Amino acid sequence: MTISNTARHTASKRVVSVEKAPPRHWVGDGFPVASMFSYDSAPKLSPFLLLDYAAPAEFRPALRPRGVGEHPHRGFETVTVVYQGEVEHKDSTGNSGLIGPGDVQWMTAAAGIVHEEMHSREFTQKGGTMEMVQLWVNLPARFKKAPAGYQDILKSRIPELALPNGAGTVRVIAGEFTGTGNAETAKGAARTFTPIDLWDLRIEAKKTARFRVPEGHATALLFLRGGGLVNGADSVDEGGLAVLDRNGSEVSIEAGSDATVLLLSGAPIDEPVVGYGPFVMNTHGEIRQAMEDYRNGKMGHL
Repeated sequence: MTISNTARHTASKRVVSVEKAPPRHWVGDGFPVASMFSYDSAPKLSPFLLLDYAAPAEFRPALRPRGVGEHPHRGFETVTVVYQGEVEHKDSTGNSGLIGPGDVQWMTAAAGIVHEEMHSREFTQKGGTMEMVQLWVNLPARFKKAPAGYQDILKSRIPELALPNGAGTVRVIAGEFTGTGNAETAKGAARTFTPIDLWDLRIEAKKTARFRVPEGHATALLFLRGGGLVNGADSVDEGGLAVLDRNGSEVSIEAGSDATVLLLSGAPIDEPVVGYGPFVMNTHGEIRQAMEDYRNGKMGHL
């Protein structure tokens, strides 16, 4: 995958739709989120299942942490990117961690896990601004019963490169990025089951970033800060999501003002998707089994 001003001979990825952020709803008592897409978008955005954006929200100091208490997952992965605030994680496999601005938590539910996501103790005591993104990534059927896992990816482990022509910077959370301007290559720290690119782009006002993602990959752009023009034609406002066609490989973003954009691109998983709440499997029978296993304590407890 290459960001390049010379990538003009490849076909552009057509913008299929531009989605505005829907009204926010609460997840637990700690995260007011807008669900940019969910299961019903799986056919065109596979391997991605859900994208929740918790835009900046102010929290007053409190005596007890807010968040989402003990709950299960099976059959997929959750990816949490923190932009402001701090989140503490604890799960039934014994893993725990704290992620702050610039950090990422990549949790593999797979065969089953129980966890909680709460504001950190320090953030709770002091209060402040919380902003984060959570992405759900599907797993192929052969990996849905793999052992659960957890990756604590701190900011210091995420490589950052300059975009060509002074357009800005890119942090490579997952996948690989090669800049043609200086021939640098960066590989994300996240381990993934299928080919996935997750890039945190910062594009300067009035500058254009041009890059390529693999032909055939599902691709979307979430504009967290600022708006921009995608492929010279489709305007996306702050808080909007551009969904691109699988065909083609070239993408360009012209930032109207300083912009922060999260790019997600991945190889589609062409398998049935059956989701029910915190479980995403391939058949209704597997969903019923997941519910039974959770009730019987087979996914563990905190």
